[in-house]
Amino acid sequence: MKQLWEAGDFIRKLRRRMRFGKLSRAPLRLLRLEVRGEVAECEWLARPADIWAATLPRPVRERDASLQALQDAIALREMLFSALPDVETAELRVFRQSAREPPELIVIGTVTREAPAVARVTSPAMRAKLYGFQFRLDDGILGLLEVEDSGLQLMISA
Repeated sequence: MKQLWEAGDFIRKLRRRMRFGKLSRAPLRLLRLEVRGEVAECEWLARPADIWAATLPRPVRERDASLQALQDAIALREMLFSALPDVETAELRVFRQSAREPPELIVIGTVTREAPAVARVTSPAMRAKLYGFQFRLDDGILGLLEVEDSGLQLMISA
């Protein structure tokens, strides 16, 4: 029961704290949360570019959305470990939803409670890498990750 209460607290905190981002006012959409003992899996949809950025060039909007996705991944990692004290490892996945297309995996990470020393790292991309996130960043825009689902684990193919 304790894990159920903690998972509920996590979802409520997520809705409250992640309601708006710094670069997008769209809410973060949680797709799945699974907690099994010391391991958690969490998937969500990255926020789209802000509606007020519609007049900006497409690459600028995509860079802002990518930066927001990385910032959200870092914040969600911290929130997950704060709300679920028994969880030691988490598999986090971020998907991007395109119009009329299935969701695309853009960020994946197996992260641990023990955080690396990132206090002096200012780049959100480098911070995310140090935390254990994997992604393809091309000119500041997150690219699609190709994955092979073997039933037991996800393997990223380069």
